[in-house]
Amino acid sequence: MRKVRARMIGILVLMVVGIFALTLRLGYVQVVKGTALLERAYELWTRDIPVDGQRGNIYDRNGKLIVGNKLAPTVVIIPKQVKEKERAIKFLAEVLERNEEDIRKHFEKNVSVEIIKPAGRHLSLEVAKKIAKEKLDGVYIASDTVRYYPYGNLLSHTIGITGIDNQGITGLEYIYDAYLKGSSGANKIFTDAHGNKFLFQYGHYVAPNRGLDLYLTIDLDIQIVLERVLDNAMERYQPDEIWAIVMHPKTSEILAIASRPNFDLVNYQDYPQELYNRNLPIWKSYEPGSVFKVITFAAGINEKVFSPTETFYDPGYRIVDGTRINDWRAGGHGHQTFFEVLQNSCNPGLMEIVFRLGKDKFFEYLEKFGFGEKTGVDLLGESTGIVFEKDKINNVELATSSFGQGNTITAIQLVNAINAACNDGTLNQPYILKGFGIPNTQTLIFQNETKTIRTGIVTPETSAIVREALERVATLGTARGGHVEGYRVGGKTGTAQVPEGGVYLSDKYIISYLGMAPMNDPQITIYMAMFNPKNTIQYGGIVVAPLVREIMAESLTILKIPKQPGGIEFQPRWVLDKFTYKVENYIGQKVASIPLHPYYKFKIVGNGDTVIAQAPNPGEKIVENGFVILYTN
Repeated sequence: MRKVRARMIGILVLMVVGIFALTLRLGYVQVVKGTALLERAYELWTRDIPVDGQRGNIYDRNGKLIVGNKLAPTVVIIPKQVKEKERAIKFLAEVLERNEEDIRKHFEKNVSVEIIKPAGRHLSLEVAKKIAKEKLDGVYIASDTVRYYPYGNLLSHTIGITGIDNQGITGLEYIYDAYLKGSSGANKIFTDAHGNKFLFQYGHYVAPNRGLDLYLTIDLDIQIVLERVLDNAMERYQPDEIWAIVMHPKTSEILAIASRPNFDLVNYQDYPQELYNRNLPIWKSYEPGSVFKVITFAAGINEKVFSPTETFYDPGYRIVDGTRINDWRAGGHGHQTFFEVLQNSCNPGLMEIVFRLGKDKFFEYLEKFGFGEKTGVDLLGESTGIVFEKDKINNVELATSSFGQGNTITAIQLVNAINAACNDGTLNQPYILKGFGIPNTQTLIFQNETKTIRTGIVTPETSAIVREALERVATLGTARGGHVEGYRVGGKTGTAQVPEGGVYLSDKYIISYLGMAPMNDPQITIYMAMFNPKNTIQYGGIVVAPLVREIMAESLTILKIPKQPGGIEFQPRWVLDKFTYKVENYIGQKVASIPLHPYYKFKIVGNGDTVIAQAPNPGEKIVENGFVILYTN
């Protein structure tokens, strides 16, 4: 009996202990782990209809919107909830303008949630409303956005493009993608294990977060002017390419940048990849021509190898190691000061400077001014350019390098170097990021600052002389086409031959112009280059300088820079210097088939229909707008 009682007591104790342990376990599960288990259950019951996070907006330096976002809904399905599959497939195929098989493959996937892409991504509001109105079980409209460009394709190469999933692909959209992209949210729908909705259980909305706003150093108003001028130039001159950049000479902030041909930011797939991947002012490497003479001039002044008022005689050429290197002007410029050497863009004068400097010193300045290396600008695809290896060039190559032929540069390198020459010898790193801002607040949480690469490249005294020399070029010399009335503007023209297959082409040039103002306190530098313009004289001072003048005049007003008293008095060129051109061979051609020539005219002598002789002879030169006499009998 005692044994039975002991067993009963033992069993009772075990039962009490078991119940107590079970109670503790249940308490632990409910109290301690209850929240985590409930969250896990909700995860198993939940189907997420994705809501993309909006990308941050992009603003100019003054807070003006350049790139924003707009609503573009997306079609999402939960395949297990679809009750009328064939009806849904047929309807969506019709509305989305796709064949039924393309839509069907989305419905047949063994997934919890499927996005109909690309056909169902980024729909118009009209299409989205039509789908929502049909009330198809298992078919949802998810909130989504795409980039909105209030100014069309303005700043296209620099801003860059975004992909189907709102990811940055090129340009600033790619470089700062981690800052611009937001975090996704979701519409959460409760379902059972089979994907069916729980009755009387309603999901909830988890809001997405927007990315940081991006503020640029760009001045939107100057950018608009620049793009308008480029469009007009493309229409008028039909060049193969044209590119331009506007910078602050003291800080190297980029105020505007653009190139042509352009592309459509929304429909970029319709254009060749190299078009939207190449930002010409930082990517294109080319021989700069006479604009580069500013660098040679600055180096020579700084090394005191000449005085700007010293006289130099230009016969129109220089013989270097048996090679005759001609000036651009037949017959030369005669006696002139070195101020006038730059003013008249005299090649023999620049060769004189580089030989006085010597090869070692000249290449030392090329390195100091940043040629042959990237500037470090925060833009995608920058090139380094190509500088001769100092120990491998001869005197002829040294001579041509002095006036911008042989070495290759990028536009941003050239502008930044000339900025340094005029900025007391301080070379800064160009940049386009002003800072990052908190969305919808116009409040910057990070602000970029100017970074100095090196100082003391030239002295302040040298800079003052260079600024005066550039002002002389724009008021007395070849750059008079870039002068702006009432302002102290400096400038330099360029006309560069284009090499191809080891020789320079005789009919294609890169013409360019650099303008800066005001020269007593520089606030803006504008550079523009044009490759192979049509139906015009291919000289930078005649074609490009007036384009830059238009941008300069409006930009000075936009920046509220007052007119400058004093300076060098502008002397208009009422009669342009006459240029000469090589006469083509017309002998044997039918008179009726000879096209008009853009640079000279024809006078027909005789009543025949075939040219039997001409004057001047083929290959001889004729002055601009002169007459070629064609004899027919």
